[in-house]
Amino acid sequence: MAKSPQRSIKSRASLAGHPLHPVMIHFPVAALMALVASDIGFLLSGDPFWLRASLWLAGVGAFGGWIASMVGIIDLVTVPRIRHLITGWSHAIVAVVMLSLASLNWLLRFNDPSAIIPWGLTVSLITAALIALAGWLGGQLVYEHAVGVDVDD
Repeated sequence: MAKSPQRSIKSRASLAGHPLHPVMIHFPVAALMALVASDIGFLLSGDPFWLRASLWLAGVGAFGGWIASMVGIIDLVTVPRIRHLITGWSHAIVAVVMLSLASLNWLLRFNDPSAIIPWGLTVSLITAALIALAGWLGGQLVYEHAVGVDVDD
């Protein structure tokens, strides 16, 4: 059972009090998860459309993810209460590994889109698993530690 947070931890990377990192991760996460479906679409159909779609999804996911991570790192390094959380560092480390794999995945496809099988699909699946882990850790930061949540009375 999760303990209730004592007081909220304010985000420094925010707009009108709303933290930007959680807002910015949705498109990269959606792109990288759709990449798995796109890779499977190519595997099952052989249609080159899926190769082009996968290249774009990998690029949007990696590039957008790095932008969102830069905003997240602002909070990690400038807010002492976040910096002292093991969960915060774990979330950041998993996210960097995941984004490194996503970037590698895009580079694999850039010169040779047919590299999707087997390495592109394999890296896509590993990336999706790391997204799930990073998301769970991010949820722990919000729901257990009240990072970026206004719970103060």
